[in-house]
Amino acid sequence: MRIWSVHPRYLDRQALIAGWRETLLAQAVLAGRTKGYRNHPQLDRFRTADDPVATVGAYLARLADEADARGYRFDRSRIDRTDPADALSVTEGQLVFERGHLAAKFAVRSPDLLPALPQRLEPHPLFTVVPGDIEDWERP
Repeated sequence: MRIWSVHPRYLDRQALIAGWRETLLAQAVLAGRTKGYRNHPQLDRFRTADDPVATVGAYLARLADEADARGYRFDRSRIDRTDPADALSVTEGQLVFERGHLAAKFAVRSPDLLPALPQRLEPHPLFTVVPGDIEDWERP
């Protein structure tokens, strides 16, 4: 499961679609609808929110916005809640790590996109950047 901290505009088609599917799974876990993936470390940051289901819904809504901008059709009816959610934090080190991870994926499946990938990536709109190394929940 990869729930990207970087802004969805940087994701290639495969990462955007996979991120949507995987975050829908995360939503199901946080809502208590499935027993699988309950202990997945990527969910830790959502669990710290006052309302994890609303927070993951806000994350999904931004992915759907990016899909709309590209002419894709993500089914927004699958988002449980679209209430406003508090911002979560993400460390600078995590964004640097994810940039490298994304660049490695581009090198294999979307090499034409690699030259346009900036060195510094903005976070997903749900996240506020704070100083720090790679997040504790990341499994490099």
